[in-house]
Amino acid sequence: MLLELSVQNLGVIESSSFILSPGVSALTGETGAGKTMVVQAIELLTGGRADGSMVRRGADQALVEGRFETPEGAEIILKRVIPSKGRSRAYVDGSLAGASQLSEIGLSLVDLHGQHQHQSLLNQKTQRRALDVFAKIDLRALISARSECRRLQAEIEEMGGDAKARAREVDLLKFQIDEIAALNIQSPDELNALEKLEELLTNAEERIEAGGHTRERISGDGGLLDQIGETIQRLGDESPYREITERLRGIQAEMSDVSAILRERIDGIEDDPQRLMEVGGRRKSLIELQRKYGDTLAEVIAYQQQASERLLELESHDVRAAALETKLLSSEVELAENAAKVANNRRKAAPHLASEVSKHLSDLALENAGLLIDVRGEDPADDVEIMFRANSGTNWHGLSNVASGGELARVMLALRLVLTSGPPTLVFDEVDAGIGGTAALSVGKALSRLGLSHQVLVVTHLPQVAAYADNHIVVDKLDDGNNVVSTLNMVAGDARVRELTRMLAGQPESLSGRNHATELLEQARNERDSL
Repeated sequence: MLLELSVQNLGVIESSSFILSPGVSALTGETGAGKTMVVQAIELLTGGRADGSMVRRGADQALVEGRFETPEGAEIILKRVIPSKGRSRAYVDGSLAGASQLSEIGLSLVDLHGQHQHQSLLNQKTQRRALDVFAKIDLRALISARSECRRLQAEIEEMGGDAKARAREVDLLKFQIDEIAALNIQSPDELNALEKLEELLTNAEERIEAGGHTRERISGDGGLLDQIGETIQRLGDESPYREITERLRGIQAEMSDVSAILRERIDGIEDDPQRLMEVGGRRKSLIELQRKYGDTLAEVIAYQQQASERLLELESHDVRAAALETKLLSSEVELAENAAKVANNRRKAAPHLASEVSKHLSDLALENAGLLIDVRGEDPADDVEIMFRANSGTNWHGLSNVASGGELARVMLALRLVLTSGPPTLVFDEVDAGIGGTAALSVGKALSRLGLSHQVLVVTHLPQVAAYADNHIVVDKLDDGNNVVSTLNMVAGDARVRELTRMLAGQPESLSGRNHATELLEQARNERDSL
């Protein structure tokens, strides 16, 4: 619902704002006063096309702001800035937004009737939803069956495509699995272990020779151990060499341990060129696997597992495919049954909806007009379109092709009287174009009934329509010869009678006109109270 509208420097409106209430609000004023600018302001807030020519002469930019209440009860502020030169800017709750975003939000908040922009009922999808809501058609089973069919079809497609493609993939997977299995990876860390082993095997002969030479120098005949032993004997255990002799015995023991360790290390060195070639070759093969199947041996092992699982899927394809095809066939039968049911309900409900709407057409000065709901296409007959003809014997046209703005607005009013769905705020412009007298009263009554379930803003030049409004807004124009300035004012009581008198007689002070206006207001009030 539109709670508040502020307009600055848009056309002839310099600066005006007003608060809107629930029910019906009539917008009146002299020709050229700027009533259309108010509708244009709302259209701009709902993503309508902006143009620098809309900006008031002498101003740098126009600004339109609207405060709305969503159907969920939250408030949202939409804003549009139109510079005299350059591109317009849009804001949602103070944050920059695109015009398309405004349009998406606006379609859920406002419907503009009378022009072709932003009328949700001109969209065939919306027309189909309206028929479904009117007929209370439950689409859940159809949607569920469609979803299940799509899921099964996708699962079948993911199983490997056609037979030739599956055969090629099977051959590739087998080759890859065999290639990895042939190397029999011992562990994810095998490459590190092989690298250390290769380092030991490299230059083994030189290392054995170096170790043997060192050991010989330590423990061979005349080596360090013999020399230390002779020195200990010569010094003996007497003073003053006792302490030195003890230390030399310690060195002697340490050297003996080093000699034993050297022997073990020399014995542990494998001098095997053939083994070295084998280790190097395995390292190269494992690195090649990593290049193909993963950055680490752990990833290679994981790929082998995944490939094995995929191969099992493909090799059991026929069995699994047969099971899925059976399920798909069953789901398609269920889908067809639900689609036929929905199509049947739509075709049955279409004439009833058209009949209910048509009952209101004659009251709205469309005596010879006709309306039908065309339900086309294969089951579930999703191609639904509301068709209209202005006179008997003329061709039927979709609502989007109705040329007359007044006719379209009145058709939309008739539809809204029957359909309870739709955005909370409805704006009617040109709804009274080309009518008067009894038809005008009927339009006023119809809008009043619509105001019980929606917020309605109607731009009108007919007092019969304005009298049925719960609220009355007047666009006043002041022309000083150089500039035209229009303002918006909410009127009630005597001020409202004065405006209706102007609309009736052209003379706000006409006594007979005031009597007529007062009588019209009283009649409309009584009829509104009886609704």
